[in-house]
Formats: sequence, C-alpha cells, structure tokens
Amino acid sequence: MPHWLVDSPGSGDGTRNADFWLGHLRAQGITDVEVCHLDEQDQWRDRVSKDDCLMAAGGDGTVNGAAEICIDTGAVLAVLPSGTANDFARNLNIPAEPEQVARLVADGPIQHIDVAVAGDRIFLNVAHIGLGTLPAREADSPTKKWLGKFSYVATLVRQIGEQRGFHAEIQTDKSAMKGRWLSVAVASGAFFGGGHEIPQASANDGQLNIIAVKPRPLPQLLFAFLMVRLNGETPRRTSTVVQVTSPVCQVLTPKSKPVTVDGDEAGTTPFEAVCKKGALRVIGREVVKAGRAV
Repeated sequence: MPHWLVDSPGSGDGTRNADFWLGHLRAQGITDVEVCHLDEQDQWRDRVSKDDCLMAAGGDGTVNGAAEICIDTGAVLAVLPSGTANDFARNLNIPAEPEQVARLVADGPIQHIDVAVAGDRIFLNVAHIGLGTLPAREADSPTKKWLGKFSYVATLVRQIGEQRGFHAEIQTDKSAMKGRWLSVAVASGAFFGGGHEIPQASANDGQLNIIAVKPRPLPQLLFAFLMVRLNGETPRRTSTVVQVTSPVCQVLTPKSKPVTVDGDEAGTTPFEAVCKKGALRVIGREVVKAGRAV
C-alpha cells in the first residue's frame, strides 16, 4: 500500500514533523512514503488512489483536509497525532506513543467513521457558533502557544463574562428550539476542545450531537460542566445545557454569526449540517463511545 505523509510543520509545538514520523515509520517497515503538504495538493492529489493511505501528521485541521481527499479518492486515512488538541485521534483511541502509532499504521486495522457535511465542507469533530468559535479565531494568539490544549479553556473562561449570548433557532429532524444561547456546538465525533467528552457520543453512530449552552453566571456554567464531567452524561434539557441528537441540524440566527469547523473559520450562519454515516475509512482498532450508556 503506497503511503502519503501529509506534513503540517506548524502543528502543535512543531517537533512532530515529517522527519520525526519517517524514522518511526521506517522502524515498522513502512518505507514507501511520499511527503506532501495540503497547500500543495494540486501537485499530488490526482495521484492518490483507493489503494493508498494518507497519514495526517498535524492537528485536527490537517486531519480534516486529509479526510476530504480520502473521501474523494477512496483512500484510507491514518492519524499521526501532532497538533494541539488531537480530538479526532481520541475517537479512535490512537496511542500517544509514536512507536505504537507507527505499529498501528503498519498493522492497518480499518474502522468506518461518520463525516458531517456542511455546505461544501466536511468536519470530523465539531462546528461551533457563538462562544465556542473564539479559540479558533484566536488560534495564533500567545495563549495557545503557551498553554497548548489548555488554551481552549483559558480563552473561554477569559471571554465568558463578556458574552451575552445570541438569538437562534436550532432545528433537527424531531424538534425546533428557539432561545438565547451562549454557544451552539454541532459534533460528529465524541470529543472537542482538547479532550472534552460529549456524553453517549461516538464517531460511528450516524448522529450529530447538538449541545447548546444558555447564558448564565459563570459559577452556574462551571457547575453544569463539572456535573457533565463527573456523571458522564448530559441531561437532555436543563436550565443551562441542552443536548439532542439528530442526523441533520440547522441553526438560524437573525444576525449573521461566525461559524468554525474543526478549528477553522467557515463562514457565517445560517448553518446546516448532515451526518454521512460510515463515509470515511480510517486506521484504528476501535471507535470510542464517550460517557456512560443511558
């Protein structure tokens, strides 16, 4: 199987670059590797076939770009975690140790993963509207460089007191919810924001998880999030957090609001997403189900 190493030298702290991964891959017998970059894909994309493996060495943005090519060509995606959050890798319980990652790629077990489609873009982790867009929109800030994955939390805590929320209608296949929201997250996988779990979610259940947070005083918000982490489940409707599942989702706002998908800016509302079950082949031994079963 031909292997493509999609390198993103600026991801994470910059140490897990192409040279880093090539050494570990060679140690596992993977020597047919061609190094490439997403911003130069017009030079190599048409040579990728369904028998190939694209290894994404970067963060979730790099994984997203490589996944799009895999869907178009039928190639298999392999994740070499190298970014700040690496949330998609958590969905597959990809090991942190590079030797084990390379061994996994060499063994090549295949899982079928859902993909969310929003307009002409896909996302594997989460789309945000409202407060949740701020970490991505401040991606180059010193906070991210200093705190790594904890920058997501730091950015939200710093800004949360300044946010009054926004009016929106959230439509799914079964319901429509109108109100003022602090943040709306539409997730395909089970993790976002540097490892925060979405209770009862998995990346192969054929569902989008819509998590909407209402404007509340900071202590009340922190208490709600703490209870989610401790209990491993989110109440379907509370005074603070609403979680619903649906294969489709639409968010309508009176005024345009920025949207981010998998950590990148992706236009403004109205926003619409559809879950494509099992649309992506990816190397992994399991698909993680977060939280406790209901």
